[in-house]
Amino acid sequence: MIVHVRLFARARDLAATDTLHVELPDRATVADLRRQLAVVCPALAGLLERSALAVDNEFADDAQAVSANAEIAVLPPVSGGEPL
Repeated sequence: MIVHVRLFARARDLAATDTLHVELPDRATVADLRRQLAVVCPALAGLLERSALAVDNEFADDAQAVSANAEIAVLPPVSGGEPL
């Protein structure tokens, strides 16, 4: 199956795009998706370990299944702001 993954913040910058299309086997999990994203876009490899993934607008753990029509987003950790 092919899934469409939206990238935000630093992930978008590293990939130089806001969407990636990733081929996964049936019954793939979020962990499988993380691994395949690193293959498709090696620049994301280090960031993916620290990023949250959302499936259908809900944060997903690595064991969650991914379906072909799922809305998937990579949400890198946020930093910055003004010190207190």
